Amino acid sequence: MADKVYPLSSKVYYITESDTETPEVQIVRMKAKDGTALDFDAGMFAMISGIEKGTGKQLVARAYSIASEPKAEYLEFYIVKEHDGHKSYFTVTKPGDEYLVKGPYGQFKFVPEQESKVLFIAGGTGLAPFMSMLRHIKLIKSNTDAILLYSVKFPTEIIRKSELEALESEIGMKMIVTVTRPQQGDGWTGQTGHINADMIKNYVADLQERTVYICGPLAFVKAVKDALAALGVPNEKVKADVWG
Repeated sequence: MADKVYPLSSKVYYITESDTETPEVQIVRMKAKDGTALDFDAGMFAMISGIEKGTGKQLVARAYSIASEPKAEYLEFYIVKEHDGHKSYFTVTKPGDEYLVKGPYGQFKFVPEQESKVLFIAGGTGLAPFMSMLRHIKLIKSNTDAILLYSVKFPTEIIRKSELEALESEIGMKMIVTVTRPQQGDGWTGQTGHINADMIKNYVADLQERTVYICGPLAFVKAVKDALAALGVPNEKVKADVWG
């Protein structure tokens, strides 16, 4: 089945919701001013530019994976509030503020009809494209067998925690969250440590039967790809999306 090619859209969106999700992450939802929805496959991303009030000047564009389900009437994004000492302009945004959104972009796509068994490996806000994929699986009632291995620094940094837990039963997903910086008294009793070959092997007995999707920072993606190679996973079975 050939991949669908989507027309590139460039239009003004306005903020409908902007909420603190975790100490480090903000969730933003926006809709197109013209009322249309963006057509895309789960896993793709958009370029977002701020629009300077008064002048209408377009600010620097940044790429964000789309977390919303492809058929949703809004776009949802997970924003790191501060990166390399610089605060995101989304930290001061409020409902009604306007942004220029261009997209969709990317080859990091998930088409349920083409994948019966998948392993999603996410680091931090790299969860975003997988939320789109999991929501899509739920909406279309796909029988995709999905495992999510999700790495966060602290237990407080689990994005959409309640929704993820609900998806475990709703779509039969198996989820493993690992905390890389556990602290005394944080109440975390689950898996800890960085994702490596042993961890993957321990939780994914049928690894060779799955297509693997990875999303997160460059160092994270490289380490996971090296771990998969050590486990004998063919390169053509691995799809990766990198940020930062």
